[in-house]
Amino acid sequence: MILCVRWSAIVVLVLSLTGLGCSKDKAASATSETPSAQPIIQGANNTSAKPVEPVGPAMHVDAARAMQYTKEIIAFGPRWDGSKGMDQVRAYLQAKLKADTVEEDAFVAETSIGKVPMRNIIAKFPGSKDGIIVLASHYETNYWLRNINFVGANDGAATTGLLLAIADQLRGKKLEGYSVWIAFLDGEESMTRQWHSDDALWGSRHLAKKWQDDGTSKKVKAFLLADMIGDADLGVYRDENSTPWLENLALQAATRLGYQSHFFTATTSVEDDHLPFARAGMPVADLIDLDYGYNNSFHHTAQDTIDKLSVESLKISGDVILETIRLVNGMGDNPPQAPKVPS
Repeated sequence: MILCVRWSAIVVLVLSLTGLGCSKDKAASATSETPSAQPIIQGANNTSAKPVEPVGPAMHVDAARAMQYTKEIIAFGPRWDGSKGMDQVRAYLQAKLKADTVEEDAFVAETSIGKVPMRNIIAKFPGSKDGIIVLASHYETNYWLRNINFVGANDGAATTGLLLAIADQLRGKKLEGYSVWIAFLDGEESMTRQWHSDDALWGSRHLAKKWQDDGTSKKVKAFLLADMIGDADLGVYRDENSTPWLENLALQAATRLGYQSHFFTATTSVEDDHLPFARAGMPVADLIDLDYGYNNSFHHTAQDTIDKLSVESLKISGDVILETIRLVNGMGDNPPQAPKVPS
């Protein structure tokens, strides 16, 4: 993923004078933005300001448990594909989801470093009506960082732990509304330090094509991606590659819960695991915080450790995701179509 920040004209001038460039990572083009107090929700082109009423009982994540899961994942150490840590994390996920209906999407990726076995893990929680809401996160760490103790506390572990805690809230309930599928995606990170979209997003590309081929994609009402949102200094970006109405719905969820100050004060265009699903015609929203440490200094370094995270951020992120599910269910049987995303 690629990051190149686009600030206001005066800041750009200052940066040019000081000779600072753009760091390259998960996103491109971030701009300052202040969300409106009454976000526009309905319609793919933001044509209606009518708020959506949620459907189903309110749910709240056990953020302390999400943090505990995060710690347990980190304890396995680096988890790049092919490592002992990755094998342990896969077994850990299977054990945590043993009471659930689980599908494993195993495949071999033809990467720049050769053939790499990968596996997406999807836990399915049935709803009362036809249609699917997908929650997703990647769970591996970078192959090219394999020689340092990079445990990806925020970059993969926290959101994996968060989705496990959300699964705890869904398990054993008859969900009012659409089914919820939780996808733990493999192979998100680029195999080399320089980001190449054709050498990354392996799990999401494989699963999106599978769902497009078997017709599942037509049943997906919303795809919510969680990435790097355990950061103690939480600030989720608005993503221009996401579906506008679904991002607006997430903002409404945050506003309903009093967490709007943590959302969408800046805008970016992100190359992340949501893109293959968007290209397959599914409505998507990438909930991602791209400002991790001063000048993003913790990202993709050995400093991405548990002490940089907070239970409060996991609570905010988890509760907003759960509230967004209720709002998607409140949109009726035919949410707006997603706009076409270029390949």
